[in-house]
Amino acid sequence: MFIDPGGLTDDDLRLALVDRQPADVSVWRELAYLFHIMVCRTGERVGRLSLRVGHQEWTVLYNGHLGYAVDEPHRGHGYAERAARLVLPLAARHGLAELWVTCGPDNPASRRTIERLGGTYVETVDVPPDFPLPAGAVRQKMRYRLAVPPSAAPSPPLGSRRQTG
Repeated sequence: MFIDPGGLTDDDLRLALVDRQPADVSVWRELAYLFHIMVCRTGERVGRLSLRVGHQEWTVLYNGHLGYAVDEPHRGHGYAERAARLVLPLAARHGLAELWVTCGPDNPASRRTIERLGGTYVETVDVPPDFPLPAGAVRQKMRYRLAVPPSAAPSPPLGSRRQTG
C-alpha cells in the first residue's frame, strides 16, 4: 500500500514524486516510488531516485531497495547521498528497518555514496544470466546493508500520544 510521502526536502534539495508503481507494473517487481531530485533554489532537475518497498529475493540480492542517478553535469555535489537521506523517513514509515543498496563493482562514486550513507558492505554476488539487466551491464552487484534510523520515522502528532501519570 502506498503512503503519502509528504514533503521530502532540506534547505537545498527536494524530492518531487513523479510516479508510484504497484509491484505488478514495476520493473523491479516491488511497490516503487519514483522521484526527481530537484534543486529548490532553481527548480532544476539534477537526477532521480527510486525507493522499492519489499523483500523479494531479487530486491535484497540484485536490485536493492534504493536506486539513484545524478545527471552528468550535476555530479560531485553530494546530491545522491542527500536525496537518499530525504527518503529514509518514507522507508521507515513502510516499516523497513534496513535497506539493501546495490551497485556495480565498476561504480566507485556509487560505492562512496553508499558508504557515506552508512551502508555496510556485505558481499559481491554474481547476477544470474536470466535476471534482467540493461544491455552491457556488469553482471555482478556489490551488496550493502543500510540501517534505517528509527528517528527517520516521524513522531506521532501530539494529540495522539497517550497521557500517563
